Amino acid sequence: MENNTTPERVHNLGIPDTGKKRIVLIGGGFAGINFAKKMRKSGYQVVILDRYNYHVFQPLLYQVATAGLEPDSVAGPLRKLIDGYADYHFRMLRASFIDYKNKRVVTQLGDISYDILVIANGARTNFYGIEGIHKNSFPMKQVPHALDLRSQIFQSLERAIITNNEGERQALLNFIIVGGGPTGVEVSGAIAELRRHVLPADYPTLDFHKMNIVLVESHFRLLPAMSDRAGGKALKYLRELGVDVRLKTLTKDYDGEIATLDTGEKIPCKTVIWAAGVKGNLVPGLPQTAIKASRILTNEFNAVMLDDKTILPDAYALGDIALMELPDYPKGHPGVAQVAIQMGKNLAANLKREKKGKAMKPFKYRDKGSLATVGRHKAVADLPIKIKFSGFVGWFIWMTVHLYSIVGFRNKVIVLANWIWNYMNYDRGIRLIIRPVTNDNDPMAMDVENEKKE
Repeated sequence: MENNTTPERVHNLGIPDTGKKRIVLIGGGFAGINFAKKMRKSGYQVVILDRYNYHVFQPLLYQVATAGLEPDSVAGPLRKLIDGYADYHFRMLRASFIDYKNKRVVTQLGDISYDILVIANGARTNFYGIEGIHKNSFPMKQVPHALDLRSQIFQSLERAIITNNEGERQALLNFIIVGGGPTGVEVSGAIAELRRHVLPADYPTLDFHKMNIVLVESHFRLLPAMSDRAGGKALKYLRELGVDVRLKTLTKDYDGEIATLDTGEKIPCKTVIWAAGVKGNLVPGLPQTAIKASRILTNEFNAVMLDDKTILPDAYALGDIALMELPDYPKGHPGVAQVAIQMGKNLAANLKREKKGKAMKPFKYRDKGSLATVGRHKAVADLPIKIKFSGFVGWFIWMTVHLYSIVGFRNKVIVLANWIWNYMNYDRGIRLIIRPVTNDNDPMAMDVENEKKE
């Protein structure tokens, strides 16, 4: 009998026709979930498409990567977020094409028609066309990335205590972080605190004076999107923690063994963490005139623009994927959670207004400030009241804001409990290596296949 492995294509993905206008929402990030929540009881049918079945609180992914938190404490099931919402549906599918002429979204398992399309699928890592870095470095955008990095950090240490080759040991103890924005700064600080407070007890035979943490940033200062004071304080805190910060420096290539800087320096290294940039996570199908700098052009109401004067009817873009060029933001809004949250809420309010025959209101971003932490008692905060905090006060503000912003009461409790434990014991208790190594020639490979057979 012939084995047909072609997936069955399902009309409208099994979504019932309830007679309501259908909104298809691509993406369950900050913009998407805030839009969906505000559309409750609006009289629309809402269908959410996402390649993952959970929403992740990305600002705390670095703590998953550095053994401070488990992934389920920074992520929540999308189905739970819409539980009890009438005529809301979720499908764990990647949107592969937008057929805007026929008002449908194409996925591998079927197409779904829409009356209104909302594109909110965020951003992905930008490797700037450097193939070696794309292939060999560790990005920090999704939960699997954080788990991979956590395993890589501790696998490197396990290998370092075994090898007799000093050159190999040094490469295993060299950690390079590329990108001096909040993610790069926070990852650098977290690894430095691991080196200072946790790892010496776990690996007493290793000389952690030889563990090098190098932060590479192309700009002349850290945290370019924040104030000069915040960037200066972050630099001071990182250097106090022993991080080697290289400003005005580019990482040219990385082959998995050697990182090459634009200064000509070559650093033997088994771990390069890429936090240097993002680009829009575009879905094919929209005309090129609607795309600029890998983002979707929108007007002040988040409507997709086909060109400078023409909007695409019933199609909107939110969050990191949206490029709304305004006098105050000629290059678009910053790629931060608050922009996405506010865009999602504003569009939901506008669709409700439109349904009642009222005029839409243009999006106006309310800057609630920027935060970044470097470590215990070390953080920077730029608040909209023009007051800037650092040190313990900035650290306390950072913790409070992030704890409040995490989705779900359970997650808030778990994160707070972990923070209290880590603070009291100088510990990161989740030092687990769970990423399977599949290379048969690797003596430390996890024998996943044999375990299955047993």
